Amino acid sequence: MVSLVDWAVPPRPTFLWTLPMFHANGWSFPWGMAVVGGTNVCLRRVDAKNVYAAITDHEITHLCGAPVVLSMLANAPEGVRKPLHSKVRIRPAGPPRPAAVLHRVEALGFELSHGYGLTETGGHVVSCAWKGEWNKLPASERARLKARQGVRTPGKAEVDIVDADTGRSVPREGSTMGEIVLRGGCIMLGYLNDSEATKAAIRDDGWFYTGDVGVMHPDGYLEIRDRSKDVIISGGENISSVEVESMLYGHPAVSEAAVVARPDEFWGETPCAFVSLKDGAAGVVTAAEVIAWSRERMAGYMVPKTVVFRGELPKTSTGKVQKYVLRKLAREMGPIRRGSSSSKM
Repeated sequence: MVSLVDWAVPPRPTFLWTLPMFHANGWSFPWGMAVVGGTNVCLRRVDAKNVYAAITDHEITHLCGAPVVLSMLANAPEGVRKPLHSKVRIRPAGPPRPAAVLHRVEALGFELSHGYGLTETGGHVVSCAWKGEWNKLPASERARLKARQGVRTPGKAEVDIVDADTGRSVPREGSTMGEIVLRGGCIMLGYLNDSEATKAAIRDDGWFYTGDVGVMHPDGYLEIRDRSKDVIISGGENISSVEVESMLYGHPAVSEAAVVARPDEFWGETPCAFVSLKDGAAGVVTAAEVIAWSRERMAGYMVPKTVVFRGELPKTSTGKVQKYVLRKLAREMGPIRRGSSSSKM
């Protein structure tokens, strides 16, 4: 019910399933659609052609999507894209999406409403509640705001971001990173037959430590920066892989990007970017060009020292990039020697 209220779902919507019904971003909607008298449309195969065809044929009003679905819609060839009959509302969740991707999707006529939740929280517990005055902002600024995860939903008691060492709330200035913690009635009781994992995740005061790293903005909206295990520590600097990925998505030839740590003899570890290119860009865009482009747009320590081109990034069945696979590949490359950068095809 909280998902319906928060998303302002009207009576008799038509909902397109691009996610499994067991996914945290989807499992409240089989019952939710029944409550509001909605129609469910399911796909046997999720690709851009089928999604656009379903939207047209069934006059879809709402859909939830994994990150890969947004990239799929944004990068679909001209012949696959179809004009939207009316505004189609999308609720993406999972890893944060770069503002550049959100901007491209909204330019096609979709309306995005970001959410955040975990299996341990029973679905969405944070939502990017939209403010009317933001509609007057330039499109790029609106996309940046929509890339944030937001504030707690009506069913969530408390949300905070705390310093890993002190346990205190981080400053609300949008740059100091800490771990996202949640507390409320929808938090799980614990992990089945795993008391150690339960004790590590849920503290005596009821706070659930998510393992996600984020920042708190002055207006109280949180923004995920990374999973704690994905933060790259280079020469004492903490680098958000998500922040580097967001910049790479701004490159006109980049279709997908994922950044992990690669061992470095001097810095300890440095960013390694795995990139898939848009149609027609393979063989034209080089790793050196991507690195040079990045150097003009981000701090030097954040620039990927390694760029690896792949036809497609490895993903789970629900569309999440399998970073553990990429971390393994980066380790197998061996450490970077001082002063070098590299590329792989």
